[in-house]
Amino acid sequence: MTLFFRNFADKIYQMMKRLLAACLALLLVKTATMAEIKTIDLRVIETSDVHGCFFPYDFINREPKGGSLARVFTYVEKLRKDYGKNLILVDNGDILQGQPTCYYSNFIKTDERNLVSDIYRYMGYDAYTIGNHDIETGPAVYNKWAQELDHPIMCANAIDNETGQPRFSPYTIINRDGIKIAIIGMITPAIPNWLNESLWKGMHFDGMVKCARHWVEVVKKKEHPQVIIGLFHSGRSNGILTKEYQENASLEVAERVPGFDLVLYGHDHTRHLDRVTNVKGDNVLCLDPSCEAYLVSDAQIHLQMDGDKILSKHVTGQLKDVTNEKVSDEYMAYFKARYDSVSTFVNRKIGTFENTISTRDSYFGNSAFMDFIHYLQLQISGAQISFAAPLTFDTKINKGDVFVSDMFNLYRYENQIYVLKMSGKEIKGFLEMSYDLWSNTMTNPNDHIMLLSSTGNDKQRNGFKNLAFNFDSASGINYTVDVTKTSGEKIKITTLADGSPFDENKIYKVVMNSYRGNGGGELLTKGAGIPHDSIPSRIIFASERDQRYYLMKYIEEKKILNPLPGNNWRFIPDEWAKPAIERDRKVIFGE
Repeated sequence: MTLFFRNFADKIYQMMKRLLAACLALLLVKTATMAEIKTIDLRVIETSDVHGCFFPYDFINREPKGGSLARVFTYVEKLRKDYGKNLILVDNGDILQGQPTCYYSNFIKTDERNLVSDIYRYMGYDAYTIGNHDIETGPAVYNKWAQELDHPIMCANAIDNETGQPRFSPYTIINRDGIKIAIIGMITPAIPNWLNESLWKGMHFDGMVKCARHWVEVVKKKEHPQVIIGLFHSGRSNGILTKEYQENASLEVAERVPGFDLVLYGHDHTRHLDRVTNVKGDNVLCLDPSCEAYLVSDAQIHLQMDGDKILSKHVTGQLKDVTNEKVSDEYMAYFKARYDSVSTFVNRKIGTFENTISTRDSYFGNSAFMDFIHYLQLQISGAQISFAAPLTFDTKINKGDVFVSDMFNLYRYENQIYVLKMSGKEIKGFLEMSYDLWSNTMTNPNDHIMLLSSTGNDKQRNGFKNLAFNFDSASGINYTVDVTKTSGEKIKITTLADGSPFDENKIYKVVMNSYRGNGGGELLTKGAGIPHDSIPSRIIFASERDQRYYLMKYIEEKKILNPLPGNNWRFIPDEWAKPAIERDRKVIFGE
């Protein structure tokens, strides 16, 4: 018995020994596996539609400005203290146009590096997508800018006609802490609707969904990234929609094209934070920081990695207001010489106005502001009729000394002057659509005369239902706008400015800016009924320089001016229109 128990005990001992060894081996394997699991945090900051707001000063209105890359830099530098190289900074285009800072660098001081190029380098941007207003500066400007940058400009859907490949880089790869991040850039394909082909010669623009689907697959197969980010210069949704393109399609891409972990976008100047579920059931965060560097898109990507294998990925984000951030002294000191040069340029006196002109008046009838633009367009072009809209929603030029800076309030964009051949019927159709965009059809005397909506957070609408820069009035003709009539029946054109009859069957020479003359706002196509592909054949004059240049030269030549309203059109009937104008002026402007 003793031997039996001794053998039995020895067997138990051996079994326990083997079990202990197995447990120890399992523990060692588990410990080794745990050692391979790594937590990585990435921070992604997006600016978009900065429009020249590089400094905390508005060079146009000569006053301090809340939005500024000088504040964005402070915020980014604070984050870099925690994230180091895991902070990724990207820009989403429309940075080459807006403030005089851009105009001076693009067109005046062209013998040095573009200011934007230096700012991108100084702030440490990692990627950038081109915007429609960047292309609007022309190939001489944007090609020079592209050559000066540390990283290639992205735009997967701007296709070279000869090669069939993207003219710019379709994507860029960023490696951070062992994580490969692919950023795919795209632009709104509506460029041909706004810009003369000379500005984008040799290119065409593919639809965003189709393009994104292709490049997500290319990136996955070729690069094998752990994170894919979309950087799209296209708004949230809607906008111009034709058979050829959709202007704003960022959310549609996020929903219909699987693979994106984060979509950063812009163009529509409206703040958005959305989470969408794509066709595969994955959650995609979409952020739009509006414009002029008041906000940034701020996303955090949290990953758990087991070697190259992703155990989990979580994306969160916010729209961060940076207006309370301290202006970076280091940034301002670095760019002081450039800042001073722009200040000298914009503070040059060019003439005197004997009265104040304001865009506010232009929504309610003739205004000295708009009629000054009309007058100059007619004088420069020799056309019979002029179309123009307020390009800045609410601005004015005070009586007294007029400076170069005021020219950016008088005319916001670098548009050329066009003259097109249009029939009287087409002119009426153009104006019918224009006034439908901003004037209501009143059914009783207490109705709004303006077509309003809850769009106060949209800097392009500010309470109007539609975009104010498409609210064209006319000069060179006398007409009324009957707000009791329905669409297509509001406009009654009586005579030309010289008193001769207006004939719907006659062909007239009509002057407008190049944005409108290329089809921008669809007033020529949907309103006048002119097929888009036939617009170029209608153009009989295109100015060599931008319109602001000619306005500035005219003021310098005349020295003292007294702009007055032309009184060639008004809303009717008076007994409804006048009280309604007073009411809606208070609603929109609080006065």
